[in-house]
Amino acid sequence: MAEQKSDEYYMGQAIEQAKLAYEKDEVPIGAVIVCEGQIIARAYNLSETLNDPTAHAEMQAFTIATDYLGGKSLQKCILYVTLEPCAMCCGASYWVQIGKIVYGASDTKRGVSKLHDQILHPKTEVVGGVLHEQCEELIQNFFKEKR
Repeated sequence: MAEQKSDEYYMGQAIEQAKLAYEKDEVPIGAVIVCEGQIIARAYNLSETLNDPTAHAEMQAFTIATDYLGGKSLQKCILYVTLEPCAMCCGASYWVQIGKIVYGASDTKRGVSKLHDQILHPKTEVVGGVLHEQCEELIQNFFKEKR
């Protein structure tokens, strides 16, 4: 088992993924999934690249992590994502039974905090605001450049 690092460390890794998305002209959202202190999935938004509105960073990370573990359950895992997950990603997190979600910036329009609690698995813990400023700045800068 790898040494468990801080939430800030793993969010920093998700931010690096978001920067890769930014470079590809994708909305800069990045995600990593950690299992027992080891990063088992790294992903970022690919909606434009794949011409797929469901290709969010979280969805990509879930696929990579379940493939890595060889099963559909991520109960012992933590998802770190730079933006608060939307309803679609929360629904997927229910089905993979993610143990914990840690997000950076809030999504005041479509984020999980605006949704009914039943969309998440009852055992899923949620922590928000980790490295909030850095996560929010990436997204804000991206959309400023688009205007």
